[in-house]
Order: sequence, then C-alpha cells, then structure tokens
Amino acid sequence: MSSLMESDKSWESLSASYSGSKDIERKHVSEGNNGVTVSMVSLDSILPDDILDKIFSFLPIASIIRAASVCKVWYHIIHSMRFIWANKLPQKPWYFMFTSNEAAAGYAYDPVLRKWYNIDLPCIEKSNWFVSSSNGLVCFMDNDSRSRIFVCNPIIRDWKRILEPPGVVFPDYSSLAISVDRSSHRYTIVVIKSKQVPDDFSQWDFSIHRYNSERKSWESSINMVLPGWRGGDESVICNGVLYCLIHSTGVAGNADLRHRLMMYDISVTTPHVSSMLVTKPVPCSLTCGRLINLKERLVMVGGIAKYDKPDIIKGIGIWGLDAGEWVEVARVPHRFFQGFGELDDVFASSGTEDLIFIQSYGATGLLVFDMSQKQWKWSAKCPVTKRFPLQLFTGFCFEPRLEIVS
Repeated sequence: MSSLMESDKSWESLSASYSGSKDIERKHVSEGNNGVTVSMVSLDSILPDDILDKIFSFLPIASIIRAASVCKVWYHIIHSMRFIWANKLPQKPWYFMFTSNEAAAGYAYDPVLRKWYNIDLPCIEKSNWFVSSSNGLVCFMDNDSRSRIFVCNPIIRDWKRILEPPGVVFPDYSSLAISVDRSSHRYTIVVIKSKQVPDDFSQWDFSIHRYNSERKSWESSINMVLPGWRGGDESVICNGVLYCLIHSTGVAGNADLRHRLMMYDISVTTPHVSSMLVTKPVPCSLTCGRLINLKERLVMVGGIAKYDKPDIIKGIGIWGLDAGEWVEVARVPHRFFQGFGELDDVFASSGTEDLIFIQSYGATGLLVFDMSQKQWKWSAKCPVTKRFPLQLFTGFCFEPRLEIVS
C-alpha cells in the first residue's frame, strides 16, 4: 500500500477525494492475441469492511489518505464514522520545517516513508509565531500583539480562532502550550505572560492563563511578581502539569542560575494556588532548553554550555524528569553534533511519542532520535537549499490525524 506514495510529493494530490465511476466487483480482461480471458476480482468483494478497517489502521497516514482516492468503497470506509480513528495507534510525528525567515511556507517530513510534503498551514502568517501541538491539533499565537490564537488540524485543514486571552497586553515574553485529550478531543490552552516591573529589571510580572475548549472561556490562574526571574518562551503540559523554563535576571555570565524549571498543576481550581507553583534547577549549565511531552513524560533537550564560556555550546543532551529528578537519557554523538556545522547556542527541538527532532536555525539538516530504540539518524534531505547567508530555518512537530477537529 505504501507504494502508492512513491510517485508524488504534493500534499494536494494525496488529499484528492475519489471521483471515479461506480465500482465493479469483477471484470474480464483479454490478454494478448490468444483470446485468453483473465478474471479480475475486486479486493472489496474478498475482504469484509471490518478487515479493511483493520488493514487501514496500520498504514501510515499519508498512505491512508492516498488510499481514499482508489475507489468509492475505500473512500467510504476511511471517511465514514465506522472507521474508529480514536482507537488507531498513535502515528509517528511529522516535522514541519519553516523554510524562510518571515513567511510561514515550508515542508512537512514523514519519518515513516522518509518523504517531505509541501503543505500550506492554515491560520499562521509568519514563521516566528508561537507554536504548540498535542494529539493531532496545533495551536498558533501571533508574535506581535500575542492575542491572536488559532487551533487547527493541519492534515484536514480544519481551524478556528480562540478568544483573546486576558492579562497584560503586549507582554515582553510569552509562551504557549496546548494539551488535547485523546479520547474526548477536549483541549486546554495555556498562555504564560511575563512583563518587566517598571524601573526594576530584577522583578517581572508573571501570569498564567488557561483556556478550556468545553467551556470556551479563559481563566487566570496565577498573577504574581517573580523577583530575580522572568518568564521565557518555552512551556509544555504533561499529565496535567504545566512546565515552563524561567530565566535569571542576575549578572550576565552566572551560568549556575541561568535557567530553572517551573511546575504548576493546572488541574488545581482553588483560589490560592501559590503553593502549587514550584521551581527546580535544570540538570546542568545550559545555553538553551526545549521542553517536550513524550507519552506524558517531561523530556528536556538542552544545549550544554562550556563552563568558562556559558554562551558557547559544547554539546546537546537529553534528560527526562522521573519522580522529580532529572535522568540523563542521551547525548548527541560527536559525529552528529559536528554534522550541524556551525551551531549557535540556541536551536529548535520538538517531539512526541518516541521521536525527538533537533534542527539548527542556520540550515535544513534535521536530526531524529528514537527514544525507544536509542537510535540517531538524519532525515531525508529537505528539498530546500539556503538562498542567502542570513536565511534561517525553524520548525515544530505534530501527530498527523484525520478524525480530530478544532
């Protein structure tokens, strides 16, 4: 079935619906000049629909979409309510790479078929917007006013705009996180805002705002002042707990106090929740940190800083938070680290299920780490070349699904 995908990299061609003539269960074809007639039997007349359902459930998402254009029967099975997509095994995440500094154009990488597809994302206008994804949905927030928020399924191009969040307007720093329940498809969006207290660089207003898709409303959970720390742009939700990285406002070069992890239980509904807001040191001196939800386990990918030069990256590590303690999972092998070429102190990294993607902002090379197999490999080459020295690239990953809507 996956051979259906070999001839075309256009996502639009995969999404085309079936428009052929009525199916014929059996037809006779004459071969050659000897008059021999061969009887061809449709696969649909041999296999019952429930068996076809099962077969389709094991296919990669791109093959499923292409299969829907084969015949009316397959199209009906794939798009009907009988096909229980909620029970389908989680798909390997795709990675969408923005291929320009400003526009939101780019390609999505399928690690199963090792192919790149040219996909137009709905809603998003610029590549520097905030992005978060969970269980098939992707959430976008603009980087200007930080009040325009959209939720979409990039595979079926379903989307909606969310009410503007409360809190301070035009914050200095913001982060975005979304968590989608796999069975009910309800979701929670969290926006964190941080703004400097006037005339005091060491103190920052810090607030957390939650959106509930069932109630279609926002509520503000935390509104406080952080002395000596400010919010950043990195946050994620795992098992009902919000994790975000906060940054020191102390003397530059103090690497030991550069980052901390803040944890907050977003399921708490009591009015006094400051006791639920705790912080924890990161495992080592980092140039940057990226927070990832892998099967409801918090994983951090970080640039390991040189001891005497905290702005210089000497390696990339992966840690998991287990029972409140950091456990080192892996480090990028030196040969792969060198493969990035000139790597700045910050980089893009995201993941879901068992896969982690790491990408330099300065090139299209995409490194994939399989947590279950402990294997590193480069993706297939992205069909984009760098056109000018200052061209930047970034990206995010998402789980491709057909059944979930915003």
